[in-house]
Amino acid sequence: MRMSYGGTDVLHGVDLDIHRGEIFALLGPNGAGKTTTVEILEGFRQRSAGEVGVLGTDPARGDDAWRGRIGLVLQSWRDHRRWQVAELLTHFAAYYPQPRDPAGLLELVGLTEQAGQQVDRLSGGQRRRLDVALAIVGRPELLFLDEPTTGFDPEARRDFHDLVERLARDEGVTVLLTTHDLAEAERLADRIAMLVKGRIRACGTPTELARRAAAHAEVRWTAPDGTARRERTDDPSRLVWELHRDTGGPVPDLEVRRPTLEDTYLHMVHRDETPEGTAGAGTEGGNGTEGGAPDGERRAA
Repeated sequence: MRMSYGGTDVLHGVDLDIHRGEIFALLGPNGAGKTTTVEILEGFRQRSAGEVGVLGTDPARGDDAWRGRIGLVLQSWRDHRRWQVAELLTHFAAYYPQPRDPAGLLELVGLTEQAGQQVDRLSGGQRRRLDVALAIVGRPELLFLDEPTTGFDPEARRDFHDLVERLARDEGVTVLLTTHDLAEAERLADRIAMLVKGRIRACGTPTELARRAAAHAEVRWTAPDGTARRERTDDPSRLVWELHRDTGGPVPDLEVRRPTLEDTYLHMVHRDETPEGTAGAGTEGGNGTEGGAPDGERRAA
C-alpha cells in the first residue's frame, strides 16, 4: 500500500497481514503514517497505489453492509453530549440488523450505573467505555482503536485493557490498535508492527521484537573489591556463569537487563539510514516522510 500527498510520499509500500481474532498494535512516532494507514483501512481515505483487503473487501468500495462489520473508537469524539447513555446506545443499536442488547452491553463495559446519566457528565474513562460500547453494539468482526487510553488514569486504563482482551479472547473480535504507549502495546498485542517514515521496519510478537534490538543485554554486579561493574553482552547467561565460577559463590548485586520493546522501538525510530528492501521476515527498510499530510476527518457510523 502506497500513499502520496501531492509530491510527498507518505507510505512507501506498507505490507501487513492481520489475522482474524488477534490484537494487532501499530506503533510509530508522530508523522510515521499511522493515521493515514488506518484511515485507508477504514475506508475514509483513498490510497495512491497497492492492494488492500479488509474483511475480504477493498475499503475503497466498502458498502453499508461492510461498514456494519467494523467498529471504530476514534482518538477524540465529543458528539451527542446531551443524550443519556442508555438512550444513545439504544439509538445506535437500531441501525444494525442484529445488535447487542443495550442493557447487557452497558453491563459488559461497566456503565450500568450510568445508564440514565447525560453523556457530557461522564468521566474520561467512562466516556471511553461508552465509545467502545457504541463501536461494538453492532457486533463488529473488526475493531479499530485509535490511541484509546490517552489521558486515562491507571485504574481506567487497566479496566479498558481487560475489556479489549475479553472482546478478542471470548468473542473473536479482531482488534487493530494504534498507540504511543509501549507498555499498552506490550500487554495487549499478539503482534506489533513498527511504522517508521512510511515503512514497516519490524513486525512480530513483543518478545520477538525485543530480541531484535541492536542493544545487547546489560549485566551489572559488584566486584570483590567493592566496585560496581557492568558489561554488555549478547550471551548474559554465559557471563553470569563465568562470574559465579570466578567468585566461587553468589555474585553480589547481580542484575541482568535484557533488551526491551522500548529498546527496539527507539532503535528503529532513531537510526538514520536503513538499506532499501526487506531486512528479514516482516521487516522493511528505507526512508520517507509524512510532512505536509493533511489530517483526515473520521466519523463513527
